[in-house]
Amino acid sequence: MISLKDLEFLSSLARHGHFARAAEDCGVSQPAFSMRIRKMEERLDAAIVKRGNRFLGFTPEGEALVRHARKIMDSVKLLEEDFRSAGGEVTGKLAIGVVPTAVGFAANTVQKLRTAHPGIVVRVQAASSLAIQQGLENGVFDAGITYGEGVSPEMMRVEHLYDEAYLLLSPKELAPRGSGTASWEEAAQLPLSLLEPGMQNRRILDLVFRDIGVVPTVVAETGEFTSSMLMAANGMAATVIPEGLANSLGKMAGTVALPLTDPVVQKDVSLISPHRDPGLSTVEALRRSLNLNST
Repeated sequence: MISLKDLEFLSSLARHGHFARAAEDCGVSQPAFSMRIRKMEERLDAAIVKRGNRFLGFTPEGEALVRHARKIMDSVKLLEEDFRSAGGEVTGKLAIGVVPTAVGFAANTVQKLRTAHPGIVVRVQAASSLAIQQGLENGVFDAGITYGEGVSPEMMRVEHLYDEAYLLLSPKELAPRGSGTASWEEAAQLPLSLLEPGMQNRRILDLVFRDIGVVPTVVAETGEFTSSMLMAANGMAATVIPEGLANSLGKMAGTVALPLTDPVVQKDVSLISPHRDPGLSTVEALRRSLNLNST
């Protein structure tokens, strides 16, 4: 008979796509992990994984088992949360995937959530919009703060949080002016440090530059905003950052922050979470802290 521990191992292998990392996640050695998978296959009299020198994916039977395992593990998590919250206080762990542009907003949200529910332990992980959606599907994240664009409401619950606007953060000596606004064309003429091309924020910026017919002068690419902002503070390059992130961090010495216009660009940032009825108590507490309807 397959146990919950078997399903936990299988779900971990699906998340990591790697035997060694899945074994570490489950707190066992790789040989012990592999043996457990083989025992499952013997009980089911069917191959679960495609075998080779490394993990090559699941067989059709294995993929079907993973789908059922995720549903069962999700139900178990819901059961555990309901049990812990039966006394009226919401407790438990909450994993949130956040796009880098929203980390400031997420930090403020976690502070409000923890004030209302100190028993909730929150893990916030910066990730790309694609990684957040994948993490929600395979159970790595319970909720995500990401761009609503491209997320199917049929697949996920999508709830608007705010519209992301953009600023040019420039060293004073490079800035087109000391106050007011700047155009995207002016920004393109400056040496820029931007996020890596695979990230959604960078795709948004590249599309704006392309639509107005200019090619930005990109001198550096980073995986997060901190490096780009430090480059601006040190006079090395300008960058384009979300207005909300700039407001949460405050004014940086030696820089000028100018709202970008011509065009004015705004992108929807939303809370996304799997469709559940009832929902996880920790996610519902998060929604309440964001003043979202509980329905």
